[in-house]
Amino acid sequence: MALHILWFVVGLVLLIKGGDWFVDGASGIAKKFNLPEVLIGATVVSIGTTLPEVMVSATSALEGHGSMAYGNAIGSIICNTALVAAITVAVKPAVVNKKSLYVPVAFFFVAAGIYAGTAYTSQSFGRATGIILLVLFAAYLAVTVIQTKRSPIGNDSVKASETGKEASEKTEEEEKEKEHPVWWIIGLVIVGAALIAVGSRLLVDHGVEIAKAIGISESVIALTFIALGTSLPELVTAITSLVKGHGSLSIGNICGANLFNLVLVSGVSITIGPFEIKEPEFVTKTFFGKEMFSSLVIDTPLMILVMALLTLPVLIKGKLYRWQGITLLLLYAGFCVLMFI
Repeated sequence: MALHILWFVVGLVLLIKGGDWFVDGASGIAKKFNLPEVLIGATVVSIGTTLPEVMVSATSALEGHGSMAYGNAIGSIICNTALVAAITVAVKPAVVNKKSLYVPVAFFFVAAGIYAGTAYTSQSFGRATGIILLVLFAAYLAVTVIQTKRSPIGNDSVKASETGKEASEKTEEEEKEKEHPVWWIIGLVIVGAALIAVGSRLLVDHGVEIAKAIGISESVIALTFIALGTSLPELVTAITSLVKGHGSLSIGNICGANLFNLVLVSGVSITIGPFEIKEPEFVTKTFFGKEMFSSLVIDTPLMILVMALLTLPVLIKGKLYRWQGITLLLLYAGFCVLMFI
């Protein structure tokens, strides 16, 4: 028990430090190449913070438990949006470069449509679906790169939101970041991503063992340690970004990570191990006297709802509002309560 606690603490330290270095490296790349932070958040940072989900899902698929990716992907999206992003928005709403969010948000809802449509019509995921999702992942990266080359957008929207004392305080820090060579900045991203992956793995593995030792049920472990554990990188990155004043980086990271949970995490696991939804691992709930899979009645619709609630106001008004964060947190609380009923 003591050893598990020790490794749990080590994982937490690695995760926090990894998030710190990752954000520094990602924001450094944005400044070095005059790219919008929200764009970096939706690509580089998102891939790094999605590594735990990729590893967990790929391992499960290789062991013949591909269906775990279904709950892992949707649960992580709900957690990322209604908890991680919600905290960031509720604490410090920010002005966001909405043009840089058009592509990741559009790809997300296209992927969500394919994902949900497949689930409701066939209640199974074949290898073809996995390949389609991976093709969407590749297409997203290609479109993002082309978009950046054709119409590079600077950090004007971010800088515009900085006024007075806040802007002057950041000037010296930004100049120091620009002095670092490219290899140093990229190194921070790589090392940060590695620490995030290792730290989250230690937290999940030893957190589960601690939970078992103190008598917490398997269902509670699955709904808390696994779902929240694989979303800890996003949470740490979001909080670190918020503290460092990079709010746009955080929102871009969440949108990109949610997209990657569908197209990369699910794509890899489904391609490795196709599965049917009607399996014992899926929790059933009684609705109006009839037992149904909660993943189809609650999880999937909620996944789409929370993403719409987070992104639509940004795409329309170009900014985030505190009421969004509070509403998302209430939805997440209700979701957690409903899962335990």
